[in-house]
Amino acid sequence: MSEVVLTEQLDQAIEAMMRNPDAPLQAADAQLTELLSVADELRALPRADFKTRLKNELEREAAMSDTRDEMESGDESPHSKADSVRATFRTVTPYLTVADVHEEIEFVTKAFGAEGKIYGLGSAGGYHSEYRIGDSMVMIGGGGKGAKWKGSPTPGSLHLYVADVDAVYERAIQAGATSLMAPTNQEYGDRDAAIVDVGGNHWYIGTSQGTAYKPEGVSDLMPYLHPAGAPMMIEFLKQAFAAEPTAVHQSPDGIVRHATVRIGSSMIEMGEAHGQWQPMPMTFMLYVDDVDAWYERAMEAEGTISMSKPGDQAYGDRVGAVKDPFDNVWYIGTHLKAEKSDSTDH
Repeated sequence: MSEVVLTEQLDQAIEAMMRNPDAPLQAADAQLTELLSVADELRALPRADFKTRLKNELEREAAMSDTRDEMESGDESPHSKADSVRATFRTVTPYLTVADVHEEIEFVTKAFGAEGKIYGLGSAGGYHSEYRIGDSMVMIGGGGKGAKWKGSPTPGSLHLYVADVDAVYERAIQAGATSLMAPTNQEYGDRDAAIVDVGGNHWYIGTSQGTAYKPEGVSDLMPYLHPAGAPMMIEFLKQAFAAEPTAVHQSPDGIVRHATVRIGSSMIEMGEAHGQWQPMPMTFMLYVDDVDAWYERAMEAEGTISMSKPGDQAYGDRVGAVKDPFDNVWYIGTHLKAEKSDSTDH
């Protein structure tokens, strides 16, 4: 059979198959029967637009899976509903407020390979941006060229686990950081360094000397607090946000040298203020399942000051804000919808 005749008969057979999908495949020629069976299998595959939607759903689900896997199962967890937290975020996200957002972004990009974007200017005239460093997100807001923001910077301190602390330390110095401690092997098994970045934020950079570059169960990036009164800070977090202390290491005289507490899918580290490591009050975004309930709970904790009652925001979250007894600011929010506008409070 010629190719022209075969093609014509195949076209006719496919048209018949499409008109009556349940009819058995029929063809006099064996080659034509084989081609029809292939066409029938292809006809059963999803359409391109369906596959695109499915791919997007799977990617969105994968981005949320790490957070969902770490959800607390009890009613006391502030992260008891996965859809209350924006995709790719954890329960707690540090918010760095700096004098020059563009300069800070350039630093974290060069030093830590951060990826993200600036969302624009908020109602207070400042920039708002969100960047991923390793497996975690950090928000960066404040002033810079083109901004009318008149607020005060609130730099913070963060612990960043990396695969090669020496290489990252050198990149940070080249990007404009000032050294607080060159890479040093520690008795607890990490090789650590410390720097101050261009915005005044402290970064404790470390590589675990174990089988992996970080201990099991922690994220790459974690806030690190130096409160004057670490036991009281831990107690506040328990009362306000149902924090669970996972490790508290004290000196013989009762000083908390290092502690970790879990809030939902996030870990926060801290150690008593001492020497050059003094309090640096930070700002946090805390995603919860019911912002009104958790705002009220936070207000019942001793020493809490209200900054704003919960209200729906244009960018898709319902948010309230409190200040704890150690001057840390907590934006307590519930994610309401997927859309993200360019307006923020910064």
